[in-house]
Amino acid sequence: IPPRRKLGERSEHGQIDIPRINEGGVNCLIFAMYVNPQYNARLLRLVQMLDTFKTHLDENSEKIALTTNYSEIKETIKDGKIAALISVEGGEPLEGRIEPLRTIYRLGVRSLTLTHFPRNELGDGSGVDSGSHLTEFGNEVVEEMNKLGMIVDISHLNETGFWDVIDLTKDPLMATHSNCKALCSHHRNLTDEQVKALAETGGVLNLSFCGAFLKEGIGFGDQEELKKLEVSDWLDHLDHAVELVGTDHVGIGSDLDGGCGFPGLDDVTKFPRLTQGMVSRGYSDEDIEKVLGGNNMRVFKEVLR
Repeated sequence: IPPRRKLGERSEHGQIDIPRINEGGVNCLIFAMYVNPQYNARLLRLVQMLDTFKTHLDENSEKIALTTNYSEIKETIKDGKIAALISVEGGEPLEGRIEPLRTIYRLGVRSLTLTHFPRNELGDGSGVDSGSHLTEFGNEVVEEMNKLGMIVDISHLNETGFWDVIDLTKDPLMATHSNCKALCSHHRNLTDEQVKALAETGGVLNLSFCGAFLKEGIGFGDQEELKKLEVSDWLDHLDHAVELVGTDHVGIGSDLDGGCGFPGLDDVTKFPRLTQGMVSRGYSDEDIEKVLGGNNMRVFKEVLR
């Protein structure tokens, strides 16, 4: 069992902490909180996570700050601090009721990944895709998120549910950590048609570092197979998405500290390698800035009202 880590202290374990965030040149991150469905009191478990995260932020208040809208993000970065946004990965903590959604919004949550791999009260995750639509509650959640000003994240959602969200949403969508199914057929990836539809909402496809989503035949945690991956494999997904929708709708969705990464792109200090790779493939400075965060900032400005 890895030792407990503190956000403010550099560690040899895990993939993200403040010293390494700074070394990687990153100044804005979405921190995802995932509640395993095994918990009976799922909302309580999320509250515990929120409390722990806020404690770490308070201990490092001169270096990092919770941000809940575009102006706060800009001001925090201007002050030389890391801007932190909170996402909840999977709608399980809502426990099938809309009140917890409004409550976690008041506690600072600004994004919700509707499902994880399994089915929940909102709909099917991609790992158990029965072809079903969002539930009535799933529809209610998307509509309420649009009212509140929360980012609807379609990563992990089954394809039928994805198209339901496309029909429902009035705001740009995000796939916070998904890749291109044309290059790797994993169920977590998006078809070309989905990538185009996501872009038509004004949204962003943030490409994951997960080996299983990058190349066929790589399982989660398969360390020997992961050694075969290179930054160029990630760049191939970037190139494919750009061919489909241009450079205005693609970003970085690492999923670090979520079981992802591979040698050479295995913690937040390695982000400059993405820039080097884009330069080597002929991307302009303007387009690189979009991919490195400009596109996501555009969505933050529009949605986080």
